[in-house]
Amino acid sequence: MAREVTATGTTVAAAERALREKLVDRATPTQQAITAATTIATLWLKYLRDEGRIEGTTINEYERVLTKVVIPEFGGLRLREVTTSRLDLFLVRLRATSISRQRKTKVVLGAMLGLAVRHDALAVNPVQQTSRIHRERSEPRSLSLEDLSAVRKALGAWTAERRPGPKASGDMADIIDLMLATGARIGEILALRWEDIALDALRPNLTINGTIKTEPGKGTYRKARPKSDSSVRTVALPDFAIIMLKRRRTASPVNPIDAVFSTRNGTWQQVNNVERRWRQIRQDTGLDWVTPHTFRKTVATLISERVNAETAAHQLGHSSPAITREFYISKPAIAADVARILEELARANPAATANTSRISRE
Repeated sequence: MAREVTATGTTVAAAERALREKLVDRATPTQQAITAATTIATLWLKYLRDEGRIEGTTINEYERVLTKVVIPEFGGLRLREVTTSRLDLFLVRLRATSISRQRKTKVVLGAMLGLAVRHDALAVNPVQQTSRIHRERSEPRSLSLEDLSAVRKALGAWTAERRPGPKASGDMADIIDLMLATGARIGEILALRWEDIALDALRPNLTINGTIKTEPGKGTYRKARPKSDSSVRTVALPDFAIIMLKRRRTASPVNPIDAVFSTRNGTWQQVNNVERRWRQIRQDTGLDWVTPHTFRKTVATLISERVNAETAAHQLGHSSPAITREFYISKPAIAADVARILEELARANPAATANTSRISRE
């Protein structure tokens, strides 16, 4: 497509030189060669090259979305053809099949097209103007004492159950106890090493400074940093966790990776395997709604009720208490009993005060 190019100068010769330089600049691709003619499929490859800081697990998730959803629809599309209306219609159609897929697709496309904007291949990111994704948000639900009793009963029954293969260890009960003792994510618990735990300190504690990742071609490994900078934290341990950890330290065989919860082969446990084990344990127990994250929500709710949301956020490793309030703290069935406090409002009403005195005498 022909496009007019103009240039100015103090003389005719200067204007011609400026015009020739501008034409050369337009014909010479940038080092990254991302232009309005770049296709979505090519942009993805360049995004992988330029965004090397993204974790392998995130890249794998992005790639699944690209190959299954985006490339079949938009792979041959050039950036100049990627309009907001086109993307919006596509994302709306995705919502009918899966809100989760719609959300992931929007994230991936937004990141890729953001790279195109940074290289002047697009003036604006068309994803940013698409319709907001609305999700039905359920209220956070935490475990009651009765629920916790049912959890421990299910754990005991599963551990004692006879099944083919090696006898089940007590790892699951200890993992859940430590989640309840710390509010840590399951990957953070599985990444704990004995060097991260100070059981003999004046106030026993543990430091969360890693998580477990599993990637194709790389296997399961311990990542030296957890989810975010705020996730690195040291938490004091309650007595039941101290007792459990001292027992494990004495009874568990030494493993080469110093893991508190290693496999029988002395390797890191996979998050997926532990989650699958928990699904087996809770089967036919009425605990289908309980996930490993529920233990984390239970910790957040209890700390928020007894202290405040800010303390709960620090315990969970959140960067903001707003996240903790919205997604982790379950709301009580009834409001807190503040009747005695509200009674002070009646002091301005002599009649109400007289009635109160009569009630107390009766």
